[in-house]
Amino acid sequence: MKLTLAALIAALFLVGGAAAAPLQKVGAPPPGKLYHGVYPGGVTGEEDDLTPADLDAYEAQVGKPAAWVYFSNNWYRSRAFPAATASWIRDRGAAPYIRLMIRSTSSRPRARRPFRLQDILAGKIDADLRQWFRDARDFGTPLIVEYGTECNGDWFPWNARWNGKRTTRRFGDPAKPDGVERFVAAFRRIVGLSREEGADNITWVFHVNWDDGPAAAWNRLEDYYPGDDVVDWVAISAYGPQTPRDRYLDLFRDAVDSAYPRLQNIAATKPVIIAEFGATAGNPQITPEAWAGPALDDLLAFRWPHIIGFSWWNEHWENDNNPAHDTTMRVQDVPALAHTFHDALDGAAGVLQLAPVPIP
Repeated sequence: MKLTLAALIAALFLVGGAAAAPLQKVGAPPPGKLYHGVYPGGVTGEEDDLTPADLDAYEAQVGKPAAWVYFSNNWYRSRAFPAATASWIRDRGAAPYIRLMIRSTSSRPRARRPFRLQDILAGKIDADLRQWFRDARDFGTPLIVEYGTECNGDWFPWNARWNGKRTTRRFGDPAKPDGVERFVAAFRRIVGLSREEGADNITWVFHVNWDDGPAAAWNRLEDYYPGDDVVDWVAISAYGPQTPRDRYLDLFRDAVDSAYPRLQNIAATKPVIIAEFGATAGNPQITPEAWAGPALDDLLAFRWPHIIGFSWWNEHWENDNNPAHDTTMRVQDVPALAHTFHDALDGAAGVLQLAPVPIP
């Protein structure tokens, strides 16, 4: 039955993407429904080497298919549109959700030429971007794409810290911090190029961390918002402990209660998704199932009415040479977490939207 469903969805996408018909993108689910998505994990920790087997492992544990599959397109590896990964995701009946990671390395936050915001704004990678968007257009079926993942976190190179920080007189409006202004301009330029190349099958996502890192006047998530005309959805990352040795404990409800109204203030008409959430096993403060259970309960009860979907960060990675310090958020590694997901999703089967909804 699962294969039949996937085949039907893939056929629907192919009809929507036929040359004689307008391209379609992923729209919001029907009222009272929530998309179930996932980043199913990979091997290297680079977030771009996921396989159908990774998705199988996740779906087998939670008992429901994913409507979107989330992954990174790291430009330090390749500037090409990730057609192979996107294709197998589409073949599974899901929408490819691509993190457009225009960065020079994963090991340090500061970008190098030609991936700095000023390079993007100067058009130095326009040829690559235009080819990417032509290939996305020719893919023919709906895609979800984000640029500037967790833009208000200084762990990524598009954050204001690395692009002018609090200076105000070197770019744009002299009354506004240059760093956030450069990000807004780069986001708008990227979306503009996608439209010039006819990639109308892309749903564009603006994605923030639930809190500002650092919490500084030049780094407020509100100031990164590039505008309703270039954003389709807004997204939040919200994590509990990410390593066994983390001493902080951010609960999902507290995180989303903090970020959600801020996004509503700047983008009241836009659907909201939880693009990333997760908590590791092995931290003495809380188990991942104790963290995820209330999170799923709140999501499935529509505590935040504008949220239309969520995706668990189902990954394992090493933190040092001691295996006891490894992070795992994978449901296949933690039976109690798998049971929590399975029971929550099974109990809310009528709420879940398990296939992407294409719209013109």
